[in-house]
Amino acid sequence: MIPFVDLSLVWGTDLAIGPTGDLALVTGAQAGQQRVLRRLLTNSGDYIWQPNYGAGLASFIGSPGSESQISAAIRAQIFLEPTVATIPEPTIDITANLSGQFNTVLVDIQYTDANLGQTLNVNFTIG
Repeated sequence: MIPFVDLSLVWGTDLAIGPTGDLALVTGAQAGQQRVLRRLLTNSGDYIWQPNYGAGLASFIGSPGSESQISAAIRAQIFLEPTVATIPEPTIDITANLSGQFNTVLVDIQYTDANLGQTLNVNFTIG
């Protein structure tokens, strides 16, 4: 399988500049991780050419979403990324942090890269 080559774009940041002054590229495991994170945090309907793209996990902010609802939203989208192997299935750990002024949900996903066979982690906070 041909490895993905993408522009380096970490969620919540700007495009990165490469060592020669061009836009930075990303390949391999890092490209897959960026793709998974982008899919999960993008709201469904935000890409006009792919209206079903995105799990929209940010939509759970301020709503009474349960851990099972968040996990279901992740599972509905993660297998649509070709870099995520279906066997073994990804493990999804969701932990609600209800202490302090702001409630957050910590998400940790462990999956196998379908191209590389490596076990990778993607983790982020919602809230």
